[in-house]
Amino acid sequence: MKAARKSQKGQSWFSPTPTADSGDDAIDRLLARVRDRLGMAAVVICLDEDDHLHSQCRDGSMAACLGQGTLFASMARVGPKPLIVPDATLDPRFWLDPLVTRAPHIRFYAGIPLFAGADRPIGLLSFYDQRPRSAELATALTEMAGEVMAIAAQRRARQTIARLETSLRVRINELDALAGHVTSNLELFERASATARIGVWQCDLAGDVLHWTDGVYDMFDLPRGSQLSRAKTLSCYTETSRAALTQARSAAIQNRTGFDLDVEINTAKGNHRWIRITATLDCLKGEPVRIYGMKQDITEEKILADRTRYLAEFDLMTGLANRGQFQALIDKNQSGALMLIDLDGFKQINDRFGHHAGDECLKVVAQRLREACGEAQLVARIGGDEFAVLLAHGLAHDTASSLAAEIVRQLAGRFTLGDIELHPNASVGVAFANGQSPDDLFKLADTALYTAKAEGRNTFRIADNVAVPSIKAVG
Repeated sequence: MKAARKSQKGQSWFSPTPTADSGDDAIDRLLARVRDRLGMAAVVICLDEDDHLHSQCRDGSMAACLGQGTLFASMARVGPKPLIVPDATLDPRFWLDPLVTRAPHIRFYAGIPLFAGADRPIGLLSFYDQRPRSAELATALTEMAGEVMAIAAQRRARQTIARLETSLRVRINELDALAGHVTSNLELFERASATARIGVWQCDLAGDVLHWTDGVYDMFDLPRGSQLSRAKTLSCYTETSRAALTQARSAAIQNRTGFDLDVEINTAKGNHRWIRITATLDCLKGEPVRIYGMKQDITEEKILADRTRYLAEFDLMTGLANRGQFQALIDKNQSGALMLIDLDGFKQINDRFGHHAGDECLKVVAQRLREACGEAQLVARIGGDEFAVLLAHGLAHDTASSLAAEIVRQLAGRFTLGDIELHPNASVGVAFANGQSPDDLFKLADTALYTAKAEGRNTFRIADNVAVPSIKAVG
């Protein structure tokens, strides 16, 4: 802005024209000059002694909004020091204020309590604008508040704001330079938030009144700006997530803390999403008044994590556990028995009919193992045509023998692939855990497996030379 200039009569831009106006008229004329010179959207004086509001606004809609009182003014009255908000869109206290998120879109606020020798302020001087302003303007505005108080008390507008001219000139120039920088940073923040799928939320604890930014509405597939109900919102959460959220929220309110939580929701359009919630509690005089924070859509992150975990633990072709998951469980020494299964003549299937037929054969074998070993701890593919089954503790030898026989019988069943008929037989070796190491247990089962192969295949054997008749699969 340009520096203040004198009129042809040598008057400052603050100087009121001599008039017979009442004191109220003088204040209103003064506010209009201050508003126009500073380029503010509105300048307001509220004097407690007569409960009268003096305001000068650019338009009637803003006057109507400010005339009802604002959150800015309420917070400015709490303490004796000025409240300066350079950019309300960057201040979490005002992110969800309707005056900020909707018309008139207030961004700058300065509130200076007015004192007249008393401990308690007798009024409040407020400045509102729709552009960000410099926090360094606080000193100049505080000085001006004292002068404005003199006008209100003594009706001497001529001497009031002239003292501010020099300091305001410097502050205004700095503000113009800072405004562009703040705007640029805000745009960068908004783009980053959209890219990261982040939204801001707030819940006023008195009445559980919710406020969301557009990003949160989008996560829940709700129309932006639509009426919110906490009960309706909670119904979108899965039962487990709803219970976890209720517990975390209650603990945060009770302990005056916050929380971080990942939850599942089903949106208004039926879309399943994962959301990360961060929460902070806001207290007034030690009592919780609101809880607010951010919500971030982490659905893709969860899908990637689940996919990575699946690849680390399961065999892609058959869907059975892979050798890594098998090894992790057997290393815990928690199994009661181990079965090793090897297909008989699998190489001939690959050589004669091709690898596609071999792959389909492995899938059929995996499915039949799942059906036969429904109560097993783990069914895994541990090699090309090698499979393993871990059984729980306390399993009787007869039960294990019956299961091994059933596996041999199930895997010997023929199946067709197009016009090809395949007969995947298998041999099984069984070893019972008896305090030995996982490696020794594996060696015992492996020895039993090769004994079964040596004795004709399509059968099973139990380690430790337990006498079990050879059982041939029907085929």
